[in-house]
Amino acid sequence: MSKRLSMVVDGRDHIQGRPDARVTLVEYGDYECVHCGRAYLVVKALQRHLGAALRFVYRNFPLRELHPHAEAAARAAEAAAVQSKFWAMHDLLFENQRALGASDLRRYAGALSLDVSRWERDFSSETLAARVEQDLQSGLESGVGGTPSFFIDGSRHEGGADERSLLDALERAVRAPHLRAAT
Repeated sequence: MSKRLSMVVDGRDHIQGRPDARVTLVEYGDYECVHCGRAYLVVKALQRHLGAALRFVYRNFPLRELHPHAEAAARAAEAAAVQSKFWAMHDLLFENQRALGASDLRRYAGALSLDVSRWERDFSSETLAARVEQDLQSGLESGVGGTPSFFIDGSRHEGGADERSLLDALERAVRAPHLRAAT
């Protein structure tokens, strides 16, 4: 099983943070996964703690067999990204994990002041379905088997998704930039 990212972080990714950040954290997540919901709060805390030293990347990994709304939620976020609102939708989805039905997703698009007709077209497009599938495939090729799965500077984080475990690993990576692999 791979312990490295199969697809480097690039301009296609959803990225928060500076391109020259000391450390990059990539999450493969599922909007309906309760563990990812907890990890969402952990990532927010890590971002506050590490500030400009951290670059965060989110990739979709909907567990279709377990979570019937996960793929639609991922497509909702991708459709919002077309209108430059990925992160706003990402946050709404995690903050409302128990309400991810079709009418909920449409309501979130409206709440974000998106052009809802355009959002609906994008949501249904094959292009965005392929985008979600590309994230999923890159996760599988990187050895992701469940969510959340984290990679720090391209290497899989083998510890837990709790704040202490991730913070310790990120701080080690920040202190040892000469060991960084290309992400």
